[in-house]
Amino acid sequence: MCAIHQPNLFPRLTTLAKLFAADTWIVLDDVQFTRRDYQHRTRLAALSDPDRTKWLSIPTHLPEGRQTIIRDALIADPASARRRTEAMIRQEYRTSPHWPALQSALEPVWAAFDIGRIAAVAETSTRILLDLLGWLGRVLTAGGLPARSERSERLADLTAAAGARTYLCGTGGMTYLDPAPFAARDIAVAPFLPPAAGIWASARRVTSLWALAHLGPAGLAARLRAHTAAPDSLEAAT
Repeated sequence: MCAIHQPNLFPRLTTLAKLFAADTWIVLDDVQFTRRDYQHRTRLAALSDPDRTKWLSIPTHLPEGRQTIIRDALIADPASARRRTEAMIRQEYRTSPHWPALQSALEPVWAAFDIGRIAAVAETSTRILLDLLGWLGRVLTAGGLPARSERSERLADLTAAAGARTYLCGTGGMTYLDPAPFAARDIAVAPFLPPAAGIWASARRVTSLWALAHLGPAGLAARLRAHTAAPDSLEAAT
């Protein structure tokens, strides 16, 4: 099973859960960067109240203007952005009993700021969260795989190039996805349908750091495994 998703900065729980459910994550970093999206920002939720939120944004410079692709977007001031990002996350989650494990896991993210590219920081922030959850999948980059340019055709080609037989699609993607290219390659499409209650109530809005700080890596991993094991959570259709 394959999931294809842009690198997101400390992704929301719905995004992280979709990647966790897949065997392969293909990083879609060669599409146009979108300002005011989740590529360079995330919504932090207060540990005691997930409805109390604030935006964490990394100032980004686009060398090619609006045509800049994600992997070419630059961090405007890497040193300052690192300090501010680290301080904001520490302020929100340092009182969690799981903070020591989370703090240690975040070190590669701070190091990625030295690269100066937002994609490096965003991808690393997702990788470390998946590692904390014990994910055993693999990560590929879309730019290194053969694929046609039309949107649905490209997703089908990337899935096939990864050797996957099922494409795991978010609810937003299901609204525009053309199933024909997948059917032509004998690839099933499975919509990822997260619950709406409990920790999932804010899952589409806030960073998954909140759930990790709230439940701890083992607790959150157990929730995600239980969800993906449910028969109606991943319903494949050709």
